[in-house]
Amino acid sequence: MLHCFGKPSMVRWQMQAFDEMWGFAGASGAPEAAKVRETYAHIADWLARTPRETLETRQRQAELFFRRIGITFAVYGDPEATERLIPFDIVPRILSGAEWALLEEGLRQRVDALNRFIADVYGAQECLAAGVVPADLVHLNPQFAHVQMGVRPAADVWVHVAGIDLVRTGPDSFFVLEDNARTPSGVSYMIENREVMLRLVPELFGQHGGQLSVQPVETYPDALLACLQSVAPPGCRGEPCLALLTPGVFNSAYYEHSFLADKLGIELVEGSDLFVDGDILFMRTTAGPKRVDVLYRRIDDDFLDPLVFRPDSALGVPGLVAAHHAGNLTIANAIGTGIADDKAVYSYMDGIVRFFTGRDPILPNVPTWRCREPEALRYVLAHLSELVVKRVDGSGGYGMLVGPTASAAELEAFRQRLEAEPDRYIAQPTLALSTCPTLTAAGVAPRHVDLRPFVLSGAGRVTIVPGGLTRVALKEGSLVVNSSQGGGTKDTWVLEGGPRPGELPFPAVPAPGPER
Repeated sequence: MLHCFGKPSMVRWQMQAFDEMWGFAGASGAPEAAKVRETYAHIADWLARTPRETLETRQRQAELFFRRIGITFAVYGDPEATERLIPFDIVPRILSGAEWALLEEGLRQRVDALNRFIADVYGAQECLAAGVVPADLVHLNPQFAHVQMGVRPAADVWVHVAGIDLVRTGPDSFFVLEDNARTPSGVSYMIENREVMLRLVPELFGQHGGQLSVQPVETYPDALLACLQSVAPPGCRGEPCLALLTPGVFNSAYYEHSFLADKLGIELVEGSDLFVDGDILFMRTTAGPKRVDVLYRRIDDDFLDPLVFRPDSALGVPGLVAAHHAGNLTIANAIGTGIADDKAVYSYMDGIVRFFTGRDPILPNVPTWRCREPEALRYVLAHLSELVVKRVDGSGGYGMLVGPTASAAELEAFRQRLEAEPDRYIAQPTLALSTCPTLTAAGVAPRHVDLRPFVLSGAGRVTIVPGGLTRVALKEGSLVVNSSQGGGTKDTWVLEGGPRPGELPFPAVPAPGPER
């Protein structure tokens, strides 16, 4: 979900977004006064040469392709449609090699800090003692897994797969909106989006613009497999046995679970397919029990092991935690990583990055007000109609308030929630998210986007496939990109070539707090 930036008085940030094809002049509605940015020169030429009817035909063909292979997601609580296609846009989102180099450096730093932070939280807790993060915010957090205290996973890797949500506000201005360190999803759409683009618009690939070509994303399954194999338990002999644990066909991301298991060449299993004997996890097969060394889980902590977490869970495996603690099983991502997904913890990430890496964050946070703090709560209540308010444990765009578009009744209802349970909420100012050209019913027009790159951390290696999942808000003026809230996706192209920059300058970020 995409939101806000800057003090409420910063109208320019709210009213004028940076357009990734035209720059600021194009986003203001006057592309004739702007020059196409070099990164988009080839796409701009293609759009100018391609009739709208052709674009619309290929858009429909993409939908037929996705429908045929069954790329759907569940919409919880919607009686009209429990399964939907995620809308796909035929116009790709482009990043230059230099832009990607900056993002890659920042992502490596961010995920390194996340892994060190989680290891410290369940170990020496030095960052809590130093006051980098309030101890009560961690110890009393529902995502804090007390059972993991003193545990060291194989190769000391906690977050094997991270999905870091990024937003852009200018040519060199990128910010982290959310960290997804528990069970990040969306990589199947990244891969399938590229496949459909290769089928429908092959003329755009190869020598992009005569000089630059598009870097591949289809290497992700191989990279993920190598990552998971590298963190097999120390006692593993020979090639480790991997399995992907899914909640089942009714889960919103089940397509992705089956897709990845197939691409990795590993078994897709449910809790009933597994059992623990002698602190070792086994999988039931037609040839008899087979030991599992690495379990890529797509189930939240609470449902993994009924002997440790929820006793009513039928999704997990009794004894799973014991097998992990005995050093006989690697669970990816590790139990307890959800502490980094908490949005209140996120608000301290800039300090966490400095504490564990010794450097300022290359990809800083969006300024955030923690409603648990009285002064911040007063400010948020006084400016509720100008801010975005989110639950610290929320996801998918649910349970949040977008102040500038909310009704008086919605504002009042949220005010009462904030006053009753301020600890459960954070607030951010409304960001002018960057826009990209998108095919709409009225033709090609700018729409707001975000980006979720996927970072793989294994034993002694970090791999980032060049690209990620670009989510696009399909409604004019909307900042909501979540598929559950009507958003769509785009193929993300990272071009080869271009200089590898050092640290590019970021604009000054106003500190959140009372208006000065």
